[in-house]
Amino acid sequence: MDKVRFAIVGVGGIGTAHGRAMQSVPEVELVGLCDIIPQKMDAFEEELGKPMKKYAKFEELCQDDEIEAIFVGTPNQVHVPVILSAVGNGKHVMSTKPLSSSKEAAREAVEAAEAAGVVNSMSLTMRFSNTVQYLGKLCRGGELGEMYYARARSIRRAGIPDWNLGFIEAGGGAFRDMGVHVLDSSWWLLGQPRPVSVTGVGGAKFGPVGKHYWDFRQPPEEYWSKYDSDDYAGGIVRFDNGTGLIVESFWASHQSPEVQIELFGTEAGARLSPLTLYKTVNGAPHDTVVDIKDAQVDYARRIFGHFADCVRNGTPEEAPLRHGLIVQEMMEAMLESAQTGKEIRFD
Repeated sequence: MDKVRFAIVGVGGIGTAHGRAMQSVPEVELVGLCDIIPQKMDAFEEELGKPMKKYAKFEELCQDDEIEAIFVGTPNQVHVPVILSAVGNGKHVMSTKPLSSSKEAAREAVEAAEAAGVVNSMSLTMRFSNTVQYLGKLCRGGELGEMYYARARSIRRAGIPDWNLGFIEAGGGAFRDMGVHVLDSSWWLLGQPRPVSVTGVGGAKFGPVGKHYWDFRQPPEEYWSKYDSDDYAGGIVRFDNGTGLIVESFWASHQSPEVQIELFGTEAGARLSPLTLYKTVNGAPHDTVVDIKDAQVDYARRIFGHFADCVRNGTPEEAPLRHGLIVQEMMEAMLESAQTGKEIRFD
């Protein structure tokens, strides 16, 4: 199979991490970079040890006929403009989470990608991790019986990003940065039921006053004075099959850091970290810890190898942008409910 020729738009932490991951996948090849800061592209090109096509404007990159697929690693607010340019030029596209900074923009991106007929996907490192995939096989195999409830949370003690305003300005925030991972993965584990309502609370207690930034660093006031997003949010999502999901996300807190998903089933329960199964055997509790190791090379192979298979062989995409849209709608409903104090219902 010929390698799928990728370019990255946004050569920051997310973009370079995925660029490194591509190096371990034989079905894809990274050939181009795009960033408004040339030094970032030069440094990453040197790290990769091979010449890269480099562009300051994503519109020009998307017109390059030698590039087949675009990875979008920009701040949330720029995802959709890049996606629209990519699919408008017939490029396959993969976006980091979240799909967008708003549900309206996310819907526009999905409709454009589907109309263009290109392969489109979300890069979901948590969903495609070894532990979540293993647990997913158990869920789909009926090991847990009927799943009727779940809890998911992502908690930091001092983890507000202090290196890019896109994180903390409108359209950023803790839920779109971190909560999206546990929300998407738990929704996938539950079998992707249709959401019918969301009730949430949230706000910002630390970011707007310059506290609890990354590793307790103190950013300058000209940075944190621009804070315009949540640093915590949580609530409950109700689904059409009666299942409930409690989900929480904290960039900053006086709590122990944790990333966790807990599933409740009629035959068994499960906890993601450490991966544990809870059953009743012969009238007694029976708990089993499963030793599954997560490695970047494994999820990279799963994400990019599958993407290449979709491009070359027409295999259906397991995590299309439409999944990102549904998760975005749940996130935005959570934040809207937090602002209005009302339950948000879906049509």
